[in-house]
Amino acid sequence: MAQQTRNAQQIATTQPAPKQAPEQGAPLATVTVTAARQSNRIDRQVYDVKADPATSNDTVADTLNKVPSLAVDPDGNVTLRGKSNVQILVDGKPSAMMQGENRAAALNALPAGDLESVEVINNPGAQFGNEGGGGPIINLVMRRERTPGGFATVNVNLGTSGRYNSMAFGSYTTGRMSLHGSINRRHDSRGSTGETARERIDPVTGAVARSTQSSQGESRNDATGFNGSLSYNLGERDVVAVTASYSEFGSDGDSLERYRSAGAGGMIDSEYARASSREGVSKNYSLGGRLDHKGSLPGEVFKVDLRVSSTDADNDARFASRYAVRPSGALDSLTRQDNATDTPLADFTGDYERPLGPGLLKLGYKLARTGNSFDTMFFNTDPGTLAETINRTRTNRFELDDTTLALYGSYQYRIDSQWSVLGGLRAEYNELDINQVTSGIHATNSSTDLIPSAFVTYGLSDDTTLRLSYAHRIRRPNAGELNPFVLYRDELNVSSGNPNLKPSGTDSLELGMETKLGKVDTNLRVYARRDADLISERRFLLEDDVLLTTRDNAGDSRSAGIEFTFSGKATQKLSINASGNVGYSDQSVLGSDNRGDGRRSAASVTGRARFGYQIDSKNNLSLSLNATGKQLFGEGYRKPTRTADLNYRRNLTQALSFVLNVNDLFDSQKIETVTETASLREQSLRRFNGRMVFAGLSYRFGSFGGAGARGPGGPGGAGRAGPGPGGPPGGG
Repeated sequence: MAQQTRNAQQIATTQPAPKQAPEQGAPLATVTVTAARQSNRIDRQVYDVKADPATSNDTVADTLNKVPSLAVDPDGNVTLRGKSNVQILVDGKPSAMMQGENRAAALNALPAGDLESVEVINNPGAQFGNEGGGGPIINLVMRRERTPGGFATVNVNLGTSGRYNSMAFGSYTTGRMSLHGSINRRHDSRGSTGETARERIDPVTGAVARSTQSSQGESRNDATGFNGSLSYNLGERDVVAVTASYSEFGSDGDSLERYRSAGAGGMIDSEYARASSREGVSKNYSLGGRLDHKGSLPGEVFKVDLRVSSTDADNDARFASRYAVRPSGALDSLTRQDNATDTPLADFTGDYERPLGPGLLKLGYKLARTGNSFDTMFFNTDPGTLAETINRTRTNRFELDDTTLALYGSYQYRIDSQWSVLGGLRAEYNELDINQVTSGIHATNSSTDLIPSAFVTYGLSDDTTLRLSYAHRIRRPNAGELNPFVLYRDELNVSSGNPNLKPSGTDSLELGMETKLGKVDTNLRVYARRDADLISERRFLLEDDVLLTTRDNAGDSRSAGIEFTFSGKATQKLSINASGNVGYSDQSVLGSDNRGDGRRSAASVTGRARFGYQIDSKNNLSLSLNATGKQLFGEGYRKPTRTADLNYRRNLTQALSFVLNVNDLFDSQKIETVTETASLREQSLRRFNGRMVFAGLSYRFGSFGGAGARGPGGPGGAGRAGPGPGGPPGGG
């Protein structure tokens, strides 16, 4: 095993390797979002998040919002460098919990304390597939404590408005066996208000009809879960590991919407209020098994990994409408909608690597199958008897099976002490089996794609490394984007998919420099990206002021920019982490009258800064500032946003810490969008009661000394950060 590690390090790095090598390629080090250590691997940036003091309270969404150029809005939508096509993996593998609409709930509920690191892979290599998004990859590496003996952490937090969360993590390593596990519980609530002003433009006469919609509501969310893993060394050559997890996300809420619409002449033709009551639950599980076999040749390793996961979600909504001016075609005053989704996923991969000549050869395969079923039931309710009758026009079942077979190969070669190259090619066969059960329509589509990638590393000096990377990716439409049935959202908004969508292709190029300016670790990356047959939202006005949101292939999109990160100590007590992205993007405009060149462009500046002040040996204060710039979508754009978070930590004893968190310090969270087409102008603003105050305790059991152990401050405390990336980061 020692010989294998040395071979991998000699090929993968241009600087001396760290003491602990990961399972795929050797890292140069780890970027800590709250500390001053930076460097990366040949194909990704690695952010050590466990040292952040706020992880004892934060969710995964909160943590991702601290990673450069990443943003997660209050609805759980993820963007990277302004692009929403982001694939999220867990320990390098897909999970049903991170697919489709399930992902938002998971990110806003899973505890950040379960994370070891976050890997950002803007240009994925050949080992990574295109299922579940096909764009850049965010890999969540789950926490693993490798120090011999036992270790545990317990976090308990109480917040405003009845919020609370708790989490316990433990590990035990002895001899051939290592055991890890965690449990968590979270209760949260969130209020919001919304305003929408819509103008419908007659394409012939230019006459304008106006409508408004306002809303206020509150949701209450509960999350419970556990995960565990066990690894065992069978001998000198074989290691087996099993993993299991379960989580349950429950949500209920109430809202009140008010609608008012007028015709082109200004006469009101619709005015009413609608009260809604919603409740839902999502159950998620995953099981996995892995075998790592060391071959007879030095550095030869074969890995087999099987993951099975599933998400089962059921959501029920009841509506009661009171009409002042009843619109034509209005539904009964009482209605109910039930949505049930089921997403099973199986992923079977094999990876083989061995030194070959002066380089490292990697080969692998993937067999993956994802099922999707959507059941929508809509009922009209008799106000007198409360008897329900099914509304056939709004009831639907849709099924989609997605099967992928892939083979990949890559070769990493160190030319000399300064130059290292990595080239890869992936052959991927994909088959979509579409079954629109209600309409009796069945179709099968298949495609085969060759997907190249390349990476070049140049060690300019002991402190400076240059990296050049290129990747081609395929973004295939998901189940919700393909389902043609019209789904009811509210009285003025419905949505449907488009079964005629084509896959979108992306070519991405990036040049990066990592260096050290005095005591400041610095990363600078220049990037360019082009998307062809871009899958984008398209909106059409139907009769009675109802807006249909669907998907279409929206021509192409081009973007470029400069991304930077700085991390270091300004003084002995003050540390600063800053990152930013200055970008430019333009894309084809859907629904325009094609005046000019039929394109929309925007410049965007996104910035993050964290100031950490070590008051004394026991007290630490930090302030995080976040700003997200303008983002384009098919028919409009989203306006910039700004937020701030405050954290205070006091080490009461070597094992016990008090933590105070203020999330969204200035209560500034919002989503503001503008739509501009030849037939529609709309401005929408949603504000969230985002400010939350939490006070909690964090207690650590086990040894605090020894190599790799967390320091007296524990996770996020005053001591040194723990070990680097853990878990299998691979693809397949």
